[in-house]
Amino acid sequence: MKNKYICLLAVLFLIAQPSFAMHIMEGYLPFKHCLIWYAVSLPFVVLSFRYVARLVRRDPKQKITLALAGAYVFLLSALKLPSVTGSSSHLTGTTLGTVITGPMSLPVIGLIVLLFQALLLAHGGISTLGANIFSLSIAGPFVAYGIYKGLGSLRVNRNVNVFLATFIGSLSTYLTTSFQLAFAYPDPQYGIWASAMKFMSIFAVTQVPLSLIEGFLTVLIFNILVKQGITPLHLMANKNEVR
Repeated sequence: MKNKYICLLAVLFLIAQPSFAMHIMEGYLPFKHCLIWYAVSLPFVVLSFRYVARLVRRDPKQKITLALAGAYVFLLSALKLPSVTGSSSHLTGTTLGTVITGPMSLPVIGLIVLLFQALLLAHGGISTLGANIFSLSIAGPFVAYGIYKGLGSLRVNRNVNVFLATFIGSLSTYLTTSFQLAFAYPDPQYGIWASAMKFMSIFAVTQVPLSLIEGFLTVLIFNILVKQGITPLHLMANKNEVR
């Protein structure tokens, strides 16, 4: 089975192309805002680390699944289109990990991915790391998981469920980024809300089609993983669930 995972990762690397994608770039947010987003994101990262540690302790095989989820986030978030000054539109990749390992695994995965991109690939930045963690690996995944669980309770077709969770989760990431930028740079006349609307309107041009693409891609990869024996976390037997 490990060979099949390696093949799947190879396919992802082949469809990904190197880019100089940025989330919110280094130095773009005022220092005060950087500190605020660090403070907001830090508790999620700490809880996520403890969650992942418990998950791996209960089932060591989850290391492979977590690694795959991290690789998926890294590769898709490295594909970008220029968008708002100081930022960019790109696939997020977070919903796959959200539905197979739970949303609490994503903050620490996001931290690792964003640190690697900031330090080695000049994507994003250290000062804006807290803000990028919050939008990419907290806001988006938790919204996606809420959609996934809600539609699941309504017995919506699984593929439709995963697609909508991915699409809405991806848009939620950029909705969050729009407000992060608006808080930092409110419209001089109409304030934060008007600024957020401007940012969202610009993001929508690129992010809506990208979210559609990500939805279809995540459904494809999700079905491959299920066929290889990976069960979404909330469907596991009670003895395997992480409390």
